[in-house]
Amino acid sequence: MVYFVGAGSGAPDLITIRGQRLLQQADVVIYAGSLVNPALLKETKKDCEIFNSAKMTLEEVVEVMKRAHQQKKMTVRLHTGDPSIYGAVREQMDILEQEGIPYESCPGVSSFCGAAAALNLEYTLPDVSQSVIITRMAGRTPVPEREEIAGFAAHHATMVIFLSTGMLPELQERLAAGGYEADTPAAIVYKATWQEEEKYICTVSTLAQTAQEHNITKTALIIVGDVVTHSNYRRSDLYHPEFETEFRKPCR
Repeated sequence: MVYFVGAGSGAPDLITIRGQRLLQQADVVIYAGSLVNPALLKETKKDCEIFNSAKMTLEEVVEVMKRAHQQKKMTVRLHTGDPSIYGAVREQMDILEQEGIPYESCPGVSSFCGAAAALNLEYTLPDVSQSVIITRMAGRTPVPEREEIAGFAAHHATMVIFLSTGMLPELQERLAAGGYEADTPAAIVYKATWQEEEKYICTVSTLAQTAQEHNITKTALIIVGDVVTHSNYRRSDLYHPEFETEFRKPCR
């Protein structure tokens, strides 16, 4: 069996209990070495084979999985955050299906959740934003034209932008082209939940300047929207004394 496991956003104790247990049981671990906290590897057995996928191709990763399967060994494919977001897992799963190798997924805490925790942020504030757009700038890896940043920005929903820290001047332009005002609140969260975590509140027009001032060039999330400063929101109906729910009658 191959298990795709989310390592969490950075702090080693943010892996799930299930993910930790799978790591402890694994005979083979293939981890995303450029992003996964290596402290998690301390959870593995002494005789566990460990491979760093940052130095491997897809074909090499799958070959390790196939060999482990033939030897009746359990493999954990350890991805950063949650594997379902920018994890390149589907292509691995398709090959495993073709090879008749069973697999399962174990979710993890995504860095966009870690960034919200770092800022004590609620992404969905009543009357401010009830939607979260998770996206990225087009770089060496293209983005479908229909998902261009400016098009998403036109919704003025909360935006969480991955893999774009090296393109902040262009990101500012695309956000402005989509209709975000220059003073729209924004945040940069570097290595959310790691010991090295840094976080900065700025605006759409000062994203690039803020990153430059703090020498942040990669491994950061960009958050855009009025929820960043959590002002002018309406209290939720759920806990309002006049709001009726299945469990509580309204107070009159």
